[in-house]
Amino acid sequence: MKYTKTLKVRVRDKHRPLLNQMARSVNFVWNYVNELSHRSIKERGVFLSAYDLQKYTQGAHKELELHSHTVQKVGAEYATRRKQFKKNRLNWRKSGGTRLI
Repeated sequence: MKYTKTLKVRVRDKHRPLLNQMARSVNFVWNYVNELSHRSIKERGVFLSAYDLQKYTQGAHKELELHSHTVQKVGAEYATRRKQFKKNRLNWRKSGGTRLI
């Protein structure tokens, strides 16, 4: 028999600003590689791989206050999703604000 345990986690209010800042930074990286990849395809006809994107985002983790592995994973995830959906440009990622329906 398999048993499933459910764990409830509550994010405390004191951690909310840090998590929001990190989410904005991750979205910034996503939007940057999205634009970079689109321009590369448009200007040179070259699709950038996750490895290529890593070269362009090298050192950004210091400025964005993220772990370098996080920045690499965002680039890798972007390259995977772009290939999966067969698009030159994916949707922009937004942090907070209003969402229009």
